[in-house]
Amino acid sequence: MTRKQARSKLEPRGKTPPVEPPLTRVEDIMTSEVAFVHPDDSVSRIARLMHDKAISAIPVVDEGRRVLGIVTDVDLIARNTRIDPPAFFPLLDGRIPLETPNHFKRRIQHMVGNKARDVMTEDVMTVGPEEDVEALAELMVKRRVNAVPVVEGGRLAGIVARADVIRWMARDEDWTSPL
Repeated sequence: MTRKQARSKLEPRGKTPPVEPPLTRVEDIMTSEVAFVHPDDSVSRIARLMHDKAISAIPVVDEGRRVLGIVTDVDLIARNTRIDPPAFFPLLDGRIPLETPNHFKRRIQHMVGNKARDVMTEDVMTVGPEEDVEALAELMVKRRVNAVPVVEGGRLAGIVARADVIRWMARDEDWTSPL
């Protein structure tokens, strides 16, 4: 028996099998009018923008709108915590530092800096607008990030936050996971 014959015995004639809905793409749920700052913008301006727009992250871009970093609410809140000295591992009569001096210097700069370039996270995860929401959700969960800039042609095209994914999930009452 051929596959076609086996399939025809399982499917009633005249009816086509249900078609799975197309995967939702990032561009369908992203915010395209995204607020952004430049590296020399002040931390107070960033805090005001985040507060006024009720957002939890803001991309830092250059003049060509290329993403250089991102400032999150955690980056700003961390400025109000104590600065812990570098940790050491005691060994015999000596101490072995558990972080490099440059790492400690970067932590200090991050906490007391007053420009976007001082407080931003430079290692930014980005997605393209054509990515599907499943890939975006996986990135958010695995990397524990709240907001992901959307980049098209090397330039900032939008941003997607966890709230956007939740809003997409809640779009109707009959929602079932497409993932």
